[in-house]
Amino acid sequence: MGKRLKNQKPTEIALALRRYRRAFVGVGIFSAFINILMLTGPIYMLQIYDRVLTSKSMSTLVVLSVLMLGLYFVMGLLEMVRSRILVRIGNQLQNDLNGRTFGVWLRQGAYGKQGMRVRPLDDLGTLKSFLSGPAPGAIFDIPWTPVFIAVIWYLHWTLGVMALIGAVIIFIVALMNELTTRKALTESRGHMMQSRQIADNSHRQSDSITAMGMEQNVLARWSTSNDEAGRLLTQGSDRAGSFTASTKAFRMALQSGVLGAGGALAVLQIITPGAMIAASIIMGRALAPIQMALGQWKSVVAARAAYERLETFFRAVPETPEALQLPDPTGKISVDHIFAAVPGGKTAVLQDLNFELKPGQGLGVIGPSASGKSTLARLLVGVWMPSRGSVRLDGASFDQWNRDALGRHIGYLPQDVALLDGTIAENIGRFSPQLDDQAVVEAAERACVHDMILQLPNGYDTPVGTDGVVLSGGQVQRIALARALYGDPALVVLDEPNANLDAEGDAALTSAILGCRKRGKTVIVMTHRQSAIVAVDMLLALKEGRQVDFGPKAKVLETITGKPSGPRPVPAARITGNDSSTVRPSQRPRSIVGGGTAASRGFAGPTGRSGNPPTKKDN
Repeated sequence: MGKRLKNQKPTEIALALRRYRRAFVGVGIFSAFINILMLTGPIYMLQIYDRVLTSKSMSTLVVLSVLMLGLYFVMGLLEMVRSRILVRIGNQLQNDLNGRTFGVWLRQGAYGKQGMRVRPLDDLGTLKSFLSGPAPGAIFDIPWTPVFIAVIWYLHWTLGVMALIGAVIIFIVALMNELTTRKALTESRGHMMQSRQIADNSHRQSDSITAMGMEQNVLARWSTSNDEAGRLLTQGSDRAGSFTASTKAFRMALQSGVLGAGGALAVLQIITPGAMIAASIIMGRALAPIQMALGQWKSVVAARAAYERLETFFRAVPETPEALQLPDPTGKISVDHIFAAVPGGKTAVLQDLNFELKPGQGLGVIGPSASGKSTLARLLVGVWMPSRGSVRLDGASFDQWNRDALGRHIGYLPQDVALLDGTIAENIGRFSPQLDDQAVVEAAERACVHDMILQLPNGYDTPVGTDGVVLSGGQVQRIALARALYGDPALVVLDEPNANLDAEGDAALTSAILGCRKRGKTVIVMTHRQSAIVAVDMLLALKEGRQVDFGPKAKVLETITGKPSGPRPVPAARITGNDSSTVRPSQRPRSIVGGGTAASRGFAGPTGRSGNPPTKKDN
């Protein structure tokens, strides 16, 4: 289906189709017998006219009829088996590539929004539907068209010439159909995906759209894309329908023409009346697969486009080989002069960052919006890879770790946090098939969210999906924090963890960070707000993607403010105390990036006042 450069390694989808080669060969063999048995009708008709009617033998008619019924039964059985083989090829293709394709889809989301318009899971479903439909059978039947024309030629060369000319004309029509409809149908699919993306985004942002009177503007944008998709689909479908109708009419006319020419030859006693009828029937059968393929042309174009997109996706996100199982990490992080850009981008978002953390240390990453904090968070958990330099966990870069095994030792709270459709317990337990109830409760207690969960309608079994309870932004963030702490991971990275938290939530976050550090875990917090760094002992200051300062918290705060002020260090007793240690709201400093000298150095918040909520842009 797709085009592949010479000496280019085949993708997983090409290799999968190669594995089904024997099944396709079987389909081809079944198609051969099916098409040979398609001659049953014409031969039966020929024998009736030329043998039974002339001999008036009822026994001959009975024998021929029984034989005809038996052959048609075998042909029907072969058709059924061929169809089932193709259906199972489609199912097997989907089963073999489901995991890989879902992984591509996930990593595409992790890489940013640039690839979200095309859904590889939908493309895989399109291929499965194509293989399970009537189009492959018609494609396997088309090579038998010359055989049927040869049989017609055997009956008489005049009829063979008519059949050959008719087949050539229909092939030309099929080629014109391909050339004139492919672009329109492909562009139509692209606009449909774009309109669906707009609709999905609008659904998620319905509150903002409704509140700010944007509905008509968004509707106009969606309508533009949707109308263009409809226009192109109509254009392509009209052309394809015109070609299909034309070929159908031409085939019927040609079949009747062969019958008429055969009648003339029969009148001249050059051929028998049975040959005349047989030639007409065979003519219709010879051209039927081509007409069927034209009728299924939209599915052929869609399947080919899906195949090409899947090949592109698999090449863009190569499969990572299974890495050696390394010992469980302790949480030692080493960032060695990294440069990083958004995947697919060329402009460096982070430049020459260099620092190390030991187990038990807590790092606060501060800086204004767009300073690269979220990018650094993705690098520290291995979602993105640096373009230069390295990020190492216990001395090994992330591509040296077995990702499935490593994931149990990493806790990550992204900036745009969301829960998946399921219960609260399932979300906290990361949807593990063998859910550890005790570990779920421990994670909730460490995130100080256990009591809140018990107040919900069904406690830990409360659903959070579409039909579940409506949770506030702060509740979602705190449950997601518990998810990050599930299994007591060695490395915990929190990106704006208190963006939606109140004073109680801030105190719970501080307690959770202190508890992790007490247990010898490494905690890294990206934040605009000073309350999030109360429990850390190290600070990294970023500005415009560059490392301004790194070191003990008090030293870095003194450097960026120009005066010995800022939050008092957390007493050692707090780090070695029990997990329920908290900091009272009155003790929490209000802003890490407030006004004064800090603002003049580029660390001011959105308005320069303490306590302002952070912005979401941080790439």
